[in-house]
Amino acid sequence: MGTVRTAYFITHAEVEIDPSIPVPQWRLSTKGRARHEAFNRHGFVAGISAVYASDERKARDGGEILASPLGLELQIEPALHENDRSATGFLPPHEFEATADAFFANPEQSIRGWERAIDAQARIIAAVEAILDKDGGSGDIAVVAHGGVGALLLCHLLCVPIDRRYDQAPGGGNYFALDVTSRRLLHGWQRIEP
Repeated sequence: MGTVRTAYFITHAEVEIDPSIPVPQWRLSTKGRARHEAFNRHGFVAGISAVYASDERKARDGGEILASPLGLELQIEPALHENDRSATGFLPPHEFEATADAFFANPEQSIRGWERAIDAQARIIAAVEAILDKDGGSGDIAVVAHGGVGALLLCHLLCVPIDRRYDQAPGGGNYFALDVTSRRLLHGWQRIEP
């Protein structure tokens, strides 16, 4: 039996929140950077031969932290972006959480102008499938993106309806793994630290 080629879906960790700049331009905080550096201490990281990331700054930061020590060039895939929330921009935490709850609970509706959950799910599935299909390497693959679309992808892999109970733990900086060939989920959310 051959070795399983694994894809790791990794979400960016904590960010520097700045309501004065667009959310996609937020960068990782000092704590978030340290958590991504800790991810590199996992033994399996040495087997990664390709790193892809969303074009959002926080995901690019996490992707660069992973790719650079491996001597890999970070590959940007714009379709890996978080669910489009530009209609509201920054929301205070309590308002954001209530809106996110509604986003997951009503996947066929646009909540406050946000991208519909079913559309974000179709986009992230297509983006990850395209990466896994086109990557010609023999090593494992890392995809650094976002928690909301990660939860939507996880629901797809589990063959369950969209539901926020499949979201990552608060704070971000989590990952799950799947078999590149079979697309079978190998494990659910785990924190990025070893």
